[in-house]
Amino acid sequence: MSRVTITDLWHHYGRVRAERDRAVPGSFRWSWSQADGPGAEVLGDLTGAVVADLGAGAARHAAHLAVHHAPGRVDAVDASPAQYAMATALYGPLAPRLRLVHQDAVTHLHAHPGAYDVLYGVFGAPDFTDPRTLLPAAASALRPGGRLVFSTLAHYLSGEPAQPDVTAADVPARPPGGESATMRRWVLREHVWTEVLDEAGFAGVRVEGLPAGEGPRAAAAFLITAERPAAPA
Repeated sequence: MSRVTITDLWHHYGRVRAERDRAVPGSFRWSWSQADGPGAEVLGDLTGAVVADLGAGAARHAAHLAVHHAPGRVDAVDASPAQYAMATALYGPLAPRLRLVHQDAVTHLHAHPGAYDVLYGVFGAPDFTDPRTLLPAAASALRPGGRLVFSTLAHYLSGEPAQPDVTAADVPARPPGGESATMRRWVLREHVWTEVLDEAGFAGVRVEGLPAGEGPRAAAAFLITAERPAAPA
């Protein structure tokens, strides 16, 4: 089984939906099913805030925030050329409140220290980037008191349990040509996320379990929130 770069592996993802649904979503959900559970209120009041979606894909969540929550700006960051092109076709007209960024999340965060009030991901970059690299970069890109929120799988889609340490697994992926390939995904237990966030400099870590629900897209998840400590008075 060959390995190709992650930017090649998202060519097909979301493409069918984009052909039939070009609307800005009317809701924002963190759960795997996208059917219920907590919504954008978890991010807090975004009025005037500078926000980034890490691993934004087609930027549907980012578009919802830009249209419905009055942020100063939402940066939808994704390394995939295919996803960036899809997001541009769908939501390019929402600029400048929505800014589409074709870049690796870690590279982008390192280039923007202290730039963001809120960072988030919905089964995005925190799932597909080594957290020992991504989380310190996220901490540095947040302003003091800024918030990181992300949802991530609580177990593998196969039903296998999450990892007891910071270890990735190779999961199946579909390149443009349809050949076999894998990509790395970090599916970690609750205490592992808490430890790695603490090591990255975050405080106030909270992990909420999101139930699997029912149906073909059922999978339990974690909704994780953390904060960059505020500057001393």
